[in-house]
Parts: sequence; structure tokens; C-alpha cells
Amino acid sequence: MKTFCQGGGGPAEPVPYLVSSDWTTKNVRVKAEPVASASLGLRLALNATARACAEERAGIAGLITLRQSLPTYRGCASGTPRRALDSTQGKPCSVALLGLAFTMAEILLSLTIIGVVAAITLPSLTGNINERTWNTQRKALYARFSQAIALMPSLNGYGTLTEESSSGAGDAVDTAAETFVTDGLSKVLKINNICDYEHLEDCGIPSNITAMNGDNISPFPTKMSELNDAMVNISWNDYLSGGHSYSQLDTKAAAFETANGESISVFYNPNCMPDFESRTTLQVQPYICANFVYDLNGNKGPNTVGKDIGFITVYDASDSVVVAPVPLMSDAGTYRGDEAAKACRAQDSESRLPNLQETMALFVNRDLIGNLSTSSGVYWTSKLSIDAGNPVVTYGSMKSGHTSVTYRTRSAYVRCIKR
Repeated sequence: MKTFCQGGGGPAEPVPYLVSSDWTTKNVRVKAEPVASASLGLRLALNATARACAEERAGIAGLITLRQSLPTYRGCASGTPRRALDSTQGKPCSVALLGLAFTMAEILLSLTIIGVVAAITLPSLTGNINERTWNTQRKALYARFSQAIALMPSLNGYGTLTEESSSGAGDAVDTAAETFVTDGLSKVLKINNICDYEHLEDCGIPSNITAMNGDNISPFPTKMSELNDAMVNISWNDYLSGGHSYSQLDTKAAAFETANGESISVFYNPNCMPDFESRTTLQVQPYICANFVYDLNGNKGPNTVGKDIGFITVYDASDSVVVAPVPLMSDAGTYRGDEAAKACRAQDSESRLPNLQETMALFVNRDLIGNLSTSSGVYWTSKLSIDAGNPVVTYGSMKSGHTSVTYRTRSAYVRCIKR
């Protein structure tokens, strides 16, 4: 059929009556034979050939008309007429040559816009991913610690702790925290490495960290008084019961690395007491057996409390309670005791009022949080009770570690937490 449409095969006369009269037959040539001798099959074949050639020519004519309507034919050979075929290549001009492609300026502008959008959204996306990762690690660590501490028969009495024979003698013996880890905790928790207070960094403890309020803590605490001086020696006046004081030995810290890669420092009280929950008014320091400050990724950043750094506090020598509150960045304000829980829901729908143990864990780690009120420093807990027939709420002091109860109509600070 191609031979018929393009010609060839020697001279021949047009074939009459084989195609419709409105189609030019001068380009359809067949070998010279009398028309009368053509069989019916031949006539049918020639008519089919004629129709096919007509359709092909009509299609090319339509393409020429379409191409001529375009505004320009950039890219075709110089001087090429506005037609369907590029005469230098024998094929239609590409879409790019028809002026339908992006210019270099448009491409650069698009890339610039994509870069700006990525720069704006990527930090937020990365931060959200990190936050979810830390939350998952934190909950897993808390679960492992809760199970491990529950397996220990008692939390007090580990190591040796004596005072100096005289002031400045330097002969005090303090192996309490290190022995607590080696002889106690390592029996119920997978631990890879243990370090004394002079070599905390060997266990991945950062030399300085950032408190929740942005303050820099450097160097990292190596003993209880550096974690919180009110844990060792404190005097205060209570508006209900007058003057109070408390003191205990200033124990040195230890550190260890877990099998999961967390770096954890330990502040330990070998003389901790039981039955914290049964008391109404008390000093919390004697009931705190251990306070762990953990770094979920060791020396890697951001080394900030509330992100990769947090704390776990353990109460009671025999029937231990383990808490790991994550405080919000700021107080909800001051509220009456019967409005405190509602204030937390208003500040953050996922937060809640801390219980007694969680509130006093904030006291122990108040310097790591950094913006708790320590002037009057009275914060509500979620513990409600009846005293002399009246409903009361338990509060805890961030100044002294003292806890007591008061009427629900009184006002105090509210610091909400997440688990």
C-alpha cells in the first residue's frame, strides 16, 4: 500500500471508477493493465488502497493546519516552513521545539520555591519525629526500671558511707551509689558499664546539659548537693507548725550504661525509709531512695531536659514506687485546690495534675527543670483526703521538700505533667 501512495513501479494510467470522484487519483498508479480485465477482487483491493491513501493525506493536511496555528516553531531548522515535518530530520518537531517547555528561569524559580518550603517544614518535621522517638524510648526505659526495681528485695543499705573524721580531713568513705549499682541494680537490669563519680563521662554522661528553662548546667552534678542542695541540708519555717530543719550525708553519684544505649547517673540515699504514702505531713528527703537522671542518646545532642534528658525517682525502701513525670515548660498559674485539675486540662489537654510522688520528684530535680517557684514554692498535688471531717488537698514545697495538707479553697501553684 505504501508503494501505491508514494508512486513507483513504472508509468501507469489513473484507474477510473475505482475511487470516489471527489478524490484525486493522479497519484494512485498501478501497473498498466486494461481495467476491464481486472477481476472483482482486484477492483476491491484497489478501492481499499485508494481509501487508505485518502485518509493518510487527509490526516497530514489536518496536522499541517494544526501546526500552522501555533505561534512559533522554535528549534526547527532555520527557514523551515510552518509545516508538520522538520525538513532537516524528516520528523515532526518535538513539543519542546514548539515553545511548550519550561524556560531556565521558570525551573530555577520552581527549585527556589521548593527549597524555601523544605527549609520551613523540615525542622518541624524532624522535631516531631525526634519527640515521638524520645517519648517511645522514655516509656520503654520507665517500664524496664519499674520491673527491675520491683525485683529488688530492698533499696537501702548498699555500700559504705561515713563522714570525715574532722573537717577537711578528706577521709570520708562513700561507695554507696556505686555499690547500689554493682551489687543491686545490675542483678535485675542489663548494664554494660559502671562508672564512679569521678568518671561519669566514661559512661556517656555529658559534661554539661541544658535545663528545661534554657539555663546551662555545667559541670554535670557529681553529688546529691549539686543536684539539689535542699536534699542535704535545709531549714525553713512552716506557717502552720513553725520552724523545721533537715540534713543528711552528701552522697556521691555513680553512672552506668544500659544494654539499650542509655546513659544514666544515680543519686542514692542508702538510709531511705519506707511508708511514704501513709504519711500526711512529712519531709520527703528521707523517703527518696534513688534519683536517676537519664540521657536517652548519651553524648549526642540536644542534651536538654524534657527532650533526650529526663529523670526517674524511686521512693520507699521495701515497697518501692517508681515515677518518671515529664513537666510542662511552665506553670499553669495559681489556682484554688478544687480548680487545679481543671487548670491542667485547660493548659494542655494531654496533661494532668501530678500525684504526691510525682510532685516531689519535681522538687528533687527542681534545678534540672529550672523555673519552679522556690520562694513560697507551694504546689498542688492530686491527692485528696479528709482531715477532721473537712476535705483537704496535699501540697508539696519546692523550696524545702515539705509536704502537708490544706483546704481546697486556698491557692497554690500548679505545674502539670505528662507521663
